[in-house]
Amino acid sequence: MANPDKSRKATSVRDDQLRRAEELDALDAILPFDRRDQLAALLTDDDVDTLKHLAREGMGDNTLRALASDLGYLEAWCQLATGSPLPWPAPEALLLKFVAHHLWDPVKRAEDPTHGMPADVEAGLRAERLLRTAGPHAPGTVRRRLTSWSILTRWRGLTGAFGAPSLKSALRLAVRASSRPRQRRSKKAVTVDVLVKLLQACAGDRLVDLRDRALLLTAFASGGRRRSEVAGLRVEDLTDEEPVRADPNDKNSPPLPCLSIHLGRTKTTRSDDNEHVLLIGRPVTALKRWLAEAAIKEGPVFRRIDQWGNIDRRALTPQSVNVILKSRAKQAGLDPALFSAHGLRSGYLTEAANRGIPLPEAMQQSRHKSVTQAASYYNNAERKQGRAARLII
Repeated sequence: MANPDKSRKATSVRDDQLRRAEELDALDAILPFDRRDQLAALLTDDDVDTLKHLAREGMGDNTLRALASDLGYLEAWCQLATGSPLPWPAPEALLLKFVAHHLWDPVKRAEDPTHGMPADVEAGLRAERLLRTAGPHAPGTVRRRLTSWSILTRWRGLTGAFGAPSLKSALRLAVRASSRPRQRRSKKAVTVDVLVKLLQACAGDRLVDLRDRALLLTAFASGGRRRSEVAGLRVEDLTDEEPVRADPNDKNSPPLPCLSIHLGRTKTTRSDDNEHVLLIGRPVTALKRWLAEAAIKEGPVFRRIDQWGNIDRRALTPQSVNVILKSRAKQAGLDPALFSAHGLRSGYLTEAANRGIPLPEAMQQSRHKSVTQAASYYNNAERKQGRAARLII
């Protein structure tokens, strides 16, 4: 015979999750649609209230999206590791446990299976598809989640132990012990030779081909835009400019169509920053053809298309941009595991370096704020073209 108390409790949990899912719908432009139900199950009512408050306070969409994702992970990890929801503020011991579970020594793990994250916690996170890495976490990921944890603690009006000497020491020692090599977000850059192959894979006249071709050309030519910026692009962000010469130094060179793209709020700017980049020539033609064929006159530029060719009113998600690139890479005969949407960004700067375009000029288009980060692509190109590595060939 069914236990009525247990049945009522299960119904109450489902009702709470449904209510949270409906509340999360208010953050539709921020939270990933495909994770809405999962986040509704992981987050508490207080968590949702905090996220809605941050949205009202004008926190950037990308930052809020990362906070929501990190908060969902922390709630799931804490429940599995302690049997209780995430406490606010988190005690110092819990912060140390988080570091120990995520940054560990692979050599010691081989000798002692209890070292690092417990097997049942790992299995639970994998079952929720929250854990994919096979080894210790990247130190940057652990630091980011601790930072998110700290931010959310402060926004609740509480003080945590995130500056405790024991935590700083544990992080430093754990990073040294894990010795995890830094992984590029995209193992290979999408330079022009790769881009040409991707474009050939979507050379048809179907709406999905027109969209993907316009997406790839726009993302690359506008300076290697981040996938969140590509997904968030709206018709209202586009402004027609006067045609420009193919060769600005030759008044007889043919005119090319030109568009400016208002970036609005990005990872490194505020919403009131009047930053824009230019799109010239072939990318403009591809983008305008897609908008015309899809009859898109306002709202999101790049939208979902179902299997019957129907265009959704909703924008692509940032994750979808990544899926599209990998899918086209596979169709082009390339290994999709070697490429991601970030390869368009690194590929733009790598291509600029290979063509001898000055770094400041390339950064005007890519909108990199860090000269050090942007220069790394130039340094790699110069080393490959230099003589230092050719002493014996």
